[in-house]
Amino acid sequence: MQSFRLTVLLIVASALVAAACGPSSRSASASSPTTTSPSTSTLSSSTTAQSASAAPFLAGLNTVTKIGSTVPANGDVNPYGVAIVPVSEGRLVAGDTLVSNFNSKANVQGTGTTLVQVSSTGTSQLFADLSHLPAGASCPGGVGLTTALGILPGGWVVVGSLPTAAGGALPSPDPVGCLIVVNDAGTPVETVTNPDVVGPWDMTMTSTPSTASLFISNALGGNTSTKNGVPVAGNCTVVRIDVSLTAAAPPKVTSTTVIGTAYPWKANMAALVLAPTGLALGSNDTLYVENAQTNTISAIPDATTRTTALTAAATQIASGGALNAPLGMVVAPNGDIVIVNGNDGNAIEFTPAGKQILTKTLVKNGAGDLFGLAIAPNDQSIVFVNDGANALDLYHA
Repeated sequence: MQSFRLTVLLIVASALVAAACGPSSRSASASSPTTTSPSTSTLSSSTTAQSASAAPFLAGLNTVTKIGSTVPANGDVNPYGVAIVPVSEGRLVAGDTLVSNFNSKANVQGTGTTLVQVSSTGTSQLFADLSHLPAGASCPGGVGLTTALGILPGGWVVVGSLPTAAGGALPSPDPVGCLIVVNDAGTPVETVTNPDVVGPWDMTMTSTPSTASLFISNALGGNTSTKNGVPVAGNCTVVRIDVSLTAAAPPKVTSTTVIGTAYPWKANMAALVLAPTGLALGSNDTLYVENAQTNTISAIPDATTRTTALTAAATQIASGGALNAPLGMVVAPNGDIVIVNGNDGNAIEFTPAGKQILTKTLVKNGAGDLFGLAIAPNDQSIVFVNDGANALDLYHA
């Protein structure tokens, strides 16, 4: 079984609108594209605890280098999701990185519609503009691309949408959002909607040539309080969506299962919503989920086969410490979990048991800058989006 990673994010780094929680966008990000020339900087690190086994993955990484811009011709900003292209198919080139944009050129959250493809040499090009969906397909509330982003065998790209209401306000009523499926030519071919998909915020996936499981963290749903008829807090879910794959047709949903419940979410003026965001599937079939609202990490066992849901509290393995509105998450090559914070620009490495072992700074004074991330194809570095610069960066030795 082959596993594909995204962040926020995507991260994170991730994307159906599952009744779960997800990351939030930063309303304070630049209102126009930021153009910078490639630059390199060496950043500081601090050890929180010593690893009892292998050396921490982050220990050998100290340098951030800009790869390329994530701003397409229409001016979309606020990059969220990250997905490495595993195999060349159609317009997808192996080793390139797909990035989803959450904000429009006007910097309104939940209105970004573009996927940008960035090569390892920094060349950026539009892969897809999802402002117009195919006939017969719909996404409740519209399109606002999130950290939920991944690529399935056959070149099928899946991205989540959590659209906002006028002025970037949280949408109402539920459910809202969807998953959008795009072919390897960059053309949207279908959407996935159901009652268990409510504002899909992040996504990770695992697949075989003929089947796949998509894990979605929802940012909305389970409303517990409202203001002027708009939901402002609740408890959302983590959902597994199983699909069948063929070469000739888009993925077909075969089942939807809620595997995690009671993840608190809360509306936030700067971040839109604080909710479960980062997802990562370990080799032990454990799905790791972090929540920006509670600064916690949960671990759901038997994720690919589970038929019942576990609560966030019952599966919690870590809380507090260096966690500071965590967003994107990824499993490192050594099996540890790497998480990036939304509030301080730091990356944190945890063991699968939830022990915090290392914290490093990716973006100095980087509140609101980090969302999706992924392990680079060489398994020795990390690619991540820098929301403050609207860029894709590389963290390496």
